[in-house]
Amino acid sequence: MSQLRRWLVRSLTVGLTGCASVPGPTTGGITAAPALDIGGRSYNAEWALPAGEPSALLVLQHGFTRSCANLRETARRIARQGLATLCIDADMTGGNPALADTMATALLQTIRLPDGQALPQRIVVGGHSAGAAFAARLGWRLDAMAPQRLAGALLLDPVPVRGFTEQLRAVSQGGQRPVLAIEAAPSGCNAEQRAAPVLELLRDEALAAGRDSVVGVRMGEGSTHVDAEGEDSDWVGRSFCGTPRAANVERVRTLASGWAAEVAAGRIPAPEARAAVEPLR
Repeated sequence: MSQLRRWLVRSLTVGLTGCASVPGPTTGGITAAPALDIGGRSYNAEWALPAGEPSALLVLQHGFTRSCANLRETARRIARQGLATLCIDADMTGGNPALADTMATALLQTIRLPDGQALPQRIVVGGHSAGAAFAARLGWRLDAMAPQRLAGALLLDPVPVRGFTEQLRAVSQGGQRPVLAIEAAPSGCNAEQRAAPVLELLRDEALAAGRDSVVGVRMGEGSTHVDAEGEDSDWVGRSFCGTPRAANVERVRTLASGWAAEVAAGRIPAPEARAAVEPLR
């Protein structure tokens, strides 16, 4: 978005974001954590938890001017596949690299599940829009600090920032870890699909190493940047980025939840899991 649009959106949404992040009781699989300490600061956070012991943790970060409330149903769908998901309500300007760095440390040292149990060993980094840039940075830090814990990445219409290519390359490790991305039709909200060349580059590198593990699909005409939010989007998202269609929202959630389950199990999604969507090439 242009600088003027960014300022306008931030001005319009600051009150909405504050309201969306007010902690509440456990309902519908969402657990609010009002005081999660990360780097000496308290952040409101939301968990979506599976019925039993989680197979992995997916950090599913919201986008710029958004909140965790905008990804609730998507998080629930992923949790039903056996993963715990965690989202932090925070400023995502530029992907908030400082928070990504401190969160990597917190994930490895202090953060526990809401019931007090240790986090799963496998961690998937993920996010929507600028939250995907946060995920790349978080994955880069986890790769440096505890590479055995990092399982891969799940990116929902990513918007790259400076360092995105190298950070995502560290996550992929030449295709040793899966990197999965779902892109909407080009628009100002996804920087005209500026992440596509990065994903194509990483896919080429993975294929050169004999690994078909960088998977990207483009949703095509009629898709919107806020399909990942669906009914949890708001008037700001719809006004600037379009109105999500139910069929597209369902496709995104089906792909994202299925892919997350595969990555949690240490597998690369099978080709049939990519059906009915346009590949990177």
